[in-house]
Amino acid sequence: MKRTANAHWNGTLQAGQGEISTQSTVLNKTQYSFKTRFADGIGTNPEELIAAAHAGCFTMAVGAALSQAGFTPGDLTTDAILDLDMQALSITNIHLELKASAIDGVDEAKFKEIAEGAKANCIISKALSVPITMNVTYA
Repeated sequence: MKRTANAHWNGTLQAGQGEISTQSTVLNKTQYSFKTRFADGIGTNPEELIAAAHAGCFTMAVGAALSQAGFTPGDLTTDAILDLDMQALSITNIHLELKASAIDGVDEAKFKEIAEGAKANCIISKALSVPITMNVTYA
């Protein structure tokens, strides 16, 4: 299986602009620029897309792990907060903030154990070389 995306850029770093498209066309010539990456502009940026991919992958992995353990997942919501060090121009951490509705037969300790396994084994987590932290709200 292959997934593809395309980026086009024209111009200098600060004055230029580009477009990002994905195979699914969910992103179709979506604008990105210096302002959308490092200030407040309309469009997206690579770091935001990494955070979105991680939130989506991890949340699905939690649901899959719960199902594999014989439980029916309820509502799962994840915020992924990516820390970008502007001096070093590097991603230093991604923090996952998971909120989940309680599931019959799953206590908080068991849920957190399943979430930790999903964090370690989600495809995007495995692709990243930065520390990944997590907080779970289970109610």
